[in-house]
Amino acid sequence: QVPLVEYGGGVVQAGGSLRLSCEHSENGFGSYGMAWFRQAPGKEREFVASIMDTGERPCYATAVEGRFSISRDNAKSTLYLQMTSLKPGDTAVYSCARRIAGLVYYCDSRAPQYEYDTWGQGTQVTVSS
Repeated sequence: QVPLVEYGGGVVQAGGSLRLSCEHSENGFGSYGMAWFRQAPGKEREFVASIMDTGERPCYATAVEGRFSISRDNAKSTLYLQMTSLKPGDTAVYSCARRIAGLVYYCDSRAPQYEYDTWGQGTQVTVSS
């Protein structure tokens, strides 16, 4: 069973909104920091947003701050990414990731991706102009 599964991707016009979900199928979701990353065609995977295990201290990449909102429902073992004012440049495969257990959480968009050891398969978001 895949530990992380994303839902909610699709095609949307510029200026529109989408909400992504990431379902965690293993025990202990509330013990992990979580994050969203994205990868556009021909580009490296990049950080989008992260959140502490308790839901505090959301952290965002500069490119999405003020437009995207990360949240979580530990009772439902689900991570969310609310995306608004979408731009064509937001087109990418969006993946959720689970932070290595026990690592201290901090907000840094440049944090190395090896600090996340479990990844979803991704969901495609396409923003048309």
